[in-house]
Amino acid sequence: MSHGNADIGQFTPKSTFYERGRFGRLFPSLPPFAADTAIIRDALLELGAPGGPMDAADDLSDPITLITDPAKSVDNPNNPALTAGFTFFGQFLDHDMTFDPTSSLARRQDPESIRNFRIPALDLDSLYGGGPGVSPHLYDRFVDGGRTTMLTEEIPGSAAVSVDGSARHDLPRNSQQVALIGDPRNDENLIVSQLHLAMLRFHNVVVGDVKAELGPGFTADEIFAEAQRIVRWHYQWLILREFLPMTVGTQTTQNVLAEGRKFYKWRNDPFIPVEFSVAAYRFGHSQVRPSYRANFGTSGTDPTQQFFALIFDPAAAEPTDPDDLRGGVRAPRRFIDWQTFFDFGDSRVRPNKKIDTALSSVLFNLMGQLPNTPTSLASRNLLRALTMGVPSGQRVAKAMNLPELVAGDLADLKDLSLHQRTPLWFYVLREADVMANGEHLGPVGGRIVAEVFLGLIQGDSQSYLRQDPDWTPTYGNNDQFSFVDLFTAAGVVAAIP
Repeated sequence: MSHGNADIGQFTPKSTFYERGRFGRLFPSLPPFAADTAIIRDALLELGAPGGPMDAADDLSDPITLITDPAKSVDNPNNPALTAGFTFFGQFLDHDMTFDPTSSLARRQDPESIRNFRIPALDLDSLYGGGPGVSPHLYDRFVDGGRTTMLTEEIPGSAAVSVDGSARHDLPRNSQQVALIGDPRNDENLIVSQLHLAMLRFHNVVVGDVKAELGPGFTADEIFAEAQRIVRWHYQWLILREFLPMTVGTQTTQNVLAEGRKFYKWRNDPFIPVEFSVAAYRFGHSQVRPSYRANFGTSGTDPTQQFFALIFDPAAAEPTDPDDLRGGVRAPRRFIDWQTFFDFGDSRVRPNKKIDTALSSVLFNLMGQLPNTPTSLASRNLLRALTMGVPSGQRVAKAMNLPELVAGDLADLKDLSLHQRTPLWFYVLREADVMANGEHLGPVGGRIVAEVFLGLIQGDSQSYLRQDPDWTPTYGNNDQFSFVDLFTAAGVVAAIP
């Protein structure tokens, strides 16, 4: 199996292309959507409040019925174009690009003064950390001295064994159940943690294949570097060829790939624009379902054996195995059957919800909130746009020379005086709903997201677009690579009766 034309040892264990990450602006000349006043803060808090205009008012009393009966979530309609897993892959991507633990919702922030603690590249540093030498706790020290293989662990218990006898796995954890991973946020919920696990196991499969292909004579460091390159390139391919078209629309993707970037440009190194990180890319919050079927249990057919749960539930107090899908816990039933989240060609897959301005009610009562911080995710997003000085959706659309929403599309914001100067995040959600039927992002949001993803990959000197733009995947079929191919190659798809 030939994986590409790079020389062995050419790639370092961790991208060193960027001295440090940073944030910035796509449109530095545009003013903020509003002045930071008590009146505007009150309006944003009202817009994003629990029970307010953005709350889908889900009936959270029965997580199973929320999934099986669409009438239970009339304000959270199904998205016929996207399956449930796209939300969490999008979350995984976010954690690979940005990490801002320092900014505040209480005061105005200059994005260019805020350090991004994640390298602004799609290079899986959230997976690999600093590489075997810098982050040895991520690697299996019993294989090649801990220089090639990522550490994973089996989940004990009969419920964690598939009908085909294969063991279920989890992220490695310390004695206090803290995940030993490159980015702690990838253990925020069970779904993204199991996605991180799938990437770990995919890397380990690639390591074995590289060893077999190269034969003796290569060091563990050289084998690791080659396996890492292959994993990264398949990951970048998946982003550009499947995630991006499904998220921003095929037409926008093709246009950006063919004509290049018009707005996301830089002098030296790529950066993360706040119009992306604080607004456009937060569209995924609108896609989160209140509840999910995590797995099919041991029977695959008996609903009482299956694990249905709310994504978050502050009332789920059992610390060792709570009745929600939070992360930070290992228990026999806490694993994912990916047939719910991606389309394996059967009837088990579940749809995402449409992109619109209604968020699932579980997101209005977040757990572990900081003092003096709203419990509502919507309120937090709206306040962050204010403190970061993000321009209005109308001004951004005009600057991009793209169609603007008309007054009637935002009439529900008139009483809050936000209908003519709409926060970009809300504008992107409403634009997707009005202009793309909620199935993917609209012109403004889609263009921002597409340009940033393409730019980050083009800006990384080690990406496949820079090293070998004609490269095609070697895992998958017919020079293609999909989410189903990823989970299949990683060996994390268990047989279900």
